[in-house]
Amino acid sequence: MDILALLQPLNRVLAGATLLQLVVIVQAMLTMTGRVTMLNISRWAGEGGSYRSVQRFYHTVIPWAEASWIFLCHHLVWAKGEYILAGDEVVVSKAGKTTYGLDRFYASLFQRVIPGLAFFVFSLVSVEERKAYPLGAEQVIRTEEEKAANKAKAEDRKSKKKSSGSGKPGRPKGSKNKNKQEVVLNAELVRIKAQLEAVMKRIEGWIKLKYLALDGHFGHNAAVQMVRQCGLQVISKLRHDAELYLPYDGPYAGRGPRRKYGDRIHYDHLPAKILQCVSMEKDIETRFYQSIMLHKDFAHSATQCGHHCQNQLAYPCPCSCSSVQH
Repeated sequence: MDILALLQPLNRVLAGATLLQLVVIVQAMLTMTGRVTMLNISRWAGEGGSYRSVQRFYHTVIPWAEASWIFLCHHLVWAKGEYILAGDEVVVSKAGKTTYGLDRFYASLFQRVIPGLAFFVFSLVSVEERKAYPLGAEQVIRTEEEKAANKAKAEDRKSKKKSSGSGKPGRPKGSKNKNKQEVVLNAELVRIKAQLEAVMKRIEGWIKLKYLALDGHFGHNAAVQMVRQCGLQVISKLRHDAELYLPYDGPYAGRGPRRKYGDRIHYDHLPAKILQCVSMEKDIETRFYQSIMLHKDFAHSATQCGHHCQNQLAYPCPCSCSSVQH
């Protein structure tokens, strides 16, 4: 009965019979052992949980994204709370050849490409509670055009490595300035943008979001512009060897456009003026740095948070510099 009371708000999107089936299945999943299959669920379910009933439930079309949001609004999410949105791709290993969407994806847990299924998930992260609540997941189905584009990009990267050091230095003759805010999104970013817009529309009027946290795979200008088109700012990270520059604050040269880029950041010798705080723990000194920096491939400035430790150990930053823009 407690489970039925918790799931009662879902009667807005679920029929009465479907809601009762969900209660039985949830209770069975919370008590069962072994693999979660329809046959095993029916064995652990009580009255109303026959195999045919479980099968009919999984053949029912249910708006899970809307149902999940209704459940969160009633029990876990508060309109006055502080939240950020986070997105990440999850890879599940899967053998066989006939599963829908089966492909080869890079899995960070295995540190290599494996055969399996991939899902892109958006979650709502509570800053006060330090908990994440999933808003929706969509299976990643890569088209042949996307696979061909990724292959061409990898080959182009290899050719650039081979030809590095050759040719004339400097800007190519005849090249023109480009508006870095006008980018062409690849198939992956188009798919994620459509999912992000659906999430933002679902929570519109309930929670005001400002930041979207993504991993280092999206630490480039095209992803930043995609997120800004949805009215958010990015919290991500750049490559470890990213070329960052301090804004130029020197005098005007007297002719031509004003200089934009100042000194380049060298991570082994960070300037003392961007040092924020120093902490000591067990005779280990850790220094935390934060500054607004520029990257020549980005259309906007970035606030970078970093630390330098004598033994290169990572510690959580005690200051407020964990809120970065790009």
